Amino acid sequence: MNSFFHSDKFDWQSLLQTYAIPWGIKLVVALIVLLIGLWLAGLITALVGKVLTKANVDAMLVRFIDSILKVLLQIVVIIAALGQLGVQTTSLIAILGAAGLAIGLALQSSLSNFAAGVLLLVFKPFKAGDFIEAGGVLGVVEHVRVFNSVLRTTDNREIIVPNGHIYNGVITNFSARDTRRIDLVVGISYDADIRKAKSLVETILTNDTRVLKDPAATFGVMDLADSSVNLYIRPWVASADYWGTRCDLLEVIKTTFDANGIGIPFPQMDVHLDRPQTD
Repeated sequence: MNSFFHSDKFDWQSLLQTYAIPWGIKLVVALIVLLIGLWLAGLITALVGKVLTKANVDAMLVRFIDSILKVLLQIVVIIAALGQLGVQTTSLIAILGAAGLAIGLALQSSLSNFAAGVLLLVFKPFKAGDFIEAGGVLGVVEHVRVFNSVLRTTDNREIIVPNGHIYNGVITNFSARDTRRIDLVVGISYDADIRKAKSLVETILTNDTRVLKDPAATFGVMDLADSSVNLYIRPWVASADYWGTRCDLLEVIKTTFDANGIGIPFPQMDVHLDRPQTD
């Protein structure tokens, strides 16, 4: 400190040359690096987003990639700006790496869901609006987020399922195909006319406009069960018509069989009472 004092006077010129000017230049350069770097980070992120959008990448995945890329670029810019101020960035990077490792270990489950979310967004086994069964939940997909997915059940409940549970399990997508096959099994009594029953089934399927001609419906005798002759009925319908058609066909088959004397048996139990013998 004595170097700044000469004859009891403060040496402002020496202070400016030794500290103020060099540090001022470093500060200005650091600010320039920071401002230009942040602008470039935003520009690069926007360009990547446009390229992915033109490549028909899912909008949700584009937003996710943009956010991750922007954060990474901003971290690089901040480290570069700190380097202009003389900060030992090597040590800073090591500290950030150690902190990242500690956070990763603490949030292992969340990171697993994060990785699963990325894979779901990339490979897209389903999309918003699909009716799926996954993670033990059956419902319509409303949102696919980074850590979890939101499903709406048929009774209008909202269920949030961790992406790890979805991706690591079996995923059944009922909306993936345009058509679905309805599998029905109807039992008729042994004394019923099988040919008449099949003819009635054929008429029912023909009269329902929702039943597709191609692929054609199939039906016939499936099994000779203990108390019934089981008929299999397998029509094809549009996926959107599946449940409505299935319910209507069951009702029409029951009423038509009743009207034409085709009995549909149900389990019965015969109880025999033995009277005690009297002398």
